[in-house]
Amino acid sequence: MSQCEYVKLQMDRARSHWLITVTRTCIEWADQGSQRCNAYISIGNWVCRAWFSIARFFCLLFANIVNFFWLIVTYVMWTLCKLFIPHKKKQDQIKHVFVVMLENRSFDHVLGLSHIQGVDAMSGQPTSIDGLNEKNNWNADSNGNKVFVTSPADWAMPHDPGHEFEDVKEQLCGAGGNYPAINNSGFVTNYSETNHFDNPAEIMKCYAPEQLPVLTTLAKEFAVCDHWYSSMPGPTWPNRFFVHAASSGGLDHSPSKLDMASSLLFNGYKFDNGTIYDGLDDEEFDWKIYHGDAFPQSLAISDMNLNLLKGRFKDFEDFRGDVSDPDYSTSYIFIEPNYGHVIGGNFTCGNSQHPLDDVTRGERLLKNIYETIRNSPHWESSVLVILYDEHGGFYDHVAPPATVAPGDSVTDPENDLYHFDFQQLGVRIPAVIVSPLIPKGTIDHTPYDHTSVLATAENIFGLRPLTDRDKHANTFKPLFSLVSPRTDAPTTLPEPANSGIQCEDDMEVGASSTKLDVHAVADATAPVDTSLQGFVHVAFLRDLYVSPPEEPEQLAAKYLNIKTKLDAHHYMEEVRQKVKE
Repeated sequence: MSQCEYVKLQMDRARSHWLITVTRTCIEWADQGSQRCNAYISIGNWVCRAWFSIARFFCLLFANIVNFFWLIVTYVMWTLCKLFIPHKKKQDQIKHVFVVMLENRSFDHVLGLSHIQGVDAMSGQPTSIDGLNEKNNWNADSNGNKVFVTSPADWAMPHDPGHEFEDVKEQLCGAGGNYPAINNSGFVTNYSETNHFDNPAEIMKCYAPEQLPVLTTLAKEFAVCDHWYSSMPGPTWPNRFFVHAASSGGLDHSPSKLDMASSLLFNGYKFDNGTIYDGLDDEEFDWKIYHGDAFPQSLAISDMNLNLLKGRFKDFEDFRGDVSDPDYSTSYIFIEPNYGHVIGGNFTCGNSQHPLDDVTRGERLLKNIYETIRNSPHWESSVLVILYDEHGGFYDHVAPPATVAPGDSVTDPENDLYHFDFQQLGVRIPAVIVSPLIPKGTIDHTPYDHTSVLATAENIFGLRPLTDRDKHANTFKPLFSLVSPRTDAPTTLPEPANSGIQCEDDMEVGASSTKLDVHAVADATAPVDTSLQGFVHVAFLRDLYVSPPEEPEQLAAKYLNIKTKLDAHHYMEEVRQKVKE
């Protein structure tokens, strides 16, 4: 994209964002005023309502007149720019964008009791994070008893908290509630009553800073964003699609078992406007996805197997060597963690920080990533974005705001289970932005969601937005406020805390190995969990690609014959071995 096109894109983005904000403010103000007219009777009520209707009309008229002239100015400037500097490419201090997305933690659960203080990113004034007060933040149980937030939290949860679409609606709106009436009152009841887990206080536990020394250090050294929300109030898969495509293609739930008639089975998930990777390809920017295991979630996206062939996917083991190379030129890097024992359904012994796994293993992953980038030749021109896909069912006290729908289509009928309109953000998640261009101790209260990653990358590399969501998302570009890169950033981070939990055949501290016991008939014969179905599909897509082209029907029959966890275990192990060959 030329510099002229980039300037036009940013002016269009600002104009559209302004118009939506002013229009929404005019409508809300007029509607609230009309409601107050009920206090009057007879002709007074009519006059009051008429006045607010007229005021609303002129407010909207003003907004559209400004929008019209803003549009004219934009095109005049774009035309003049093309005349004088038609081919000049946009340049930026940031050359490498690294993104690592971990699993299923809310902001309060991870950083709510860190009591981090620093400087407001926008005003420059002293501030502190929007965290918790152990005496004031609580949820009521089914008997009306207050269950307060406490610390410390368990290294690994005894149960996987509910975080499907209906779970999140109850957590945010209370039992029987619905959007937009959010009061964050249903976390305890959802955990104990809806999902029938013992000890509802588990869902209110939060980590102490000394339990997460790596992430806490990074949050204090660089920028912590305390109003970053998941892109929709639901589970992992749609939220992860948002960080790739600024949309989930209408998917509002965890993937279910597919059949032969489903277009998703052979093609994977498609999006009307493609993904950030398509945009990078169009502008000839290199990108890579580093993955921790054989079944990265991003491979579920249509045509990603072709990118696998092109070398765009690499084992995380290659990360340190690649980034340490002075000639490393990759512009956009997405890091998928190791999801652990997905096959057994417990996600242990990975490093994604899934609630069932030992959180310290994810801490070690973050330490490795940061220290690799920090000590590389590319540190001064890099940014590392650390975030989580969704809240995982854990308590958070901040009500998420409304948002702009992506505006694209539901790309497969099977995606649209709950008929969600995608105009509501999900629960707040931890987000830390790391760069030598960010002042130490920065706290950013700006509202973001996962598409802010795309909006910022689009800003840096001069790419067009994919959907209305990333078009209107706030970018964190203002955080790069230093003229010269810092020289005081730590070259090493603290060691992760010692949880006392070990994995079999693994020297690294981690969650205990609880592989699926094939002799445990009740577990082995249980149906495949919704949280695992998507990974089984990724295994099928990998199987499809490494097998002879004449075998798709036989492979599909094998996939469709998977009924139990034990079936999934055998199938995924078989595919894993095929991939290794």
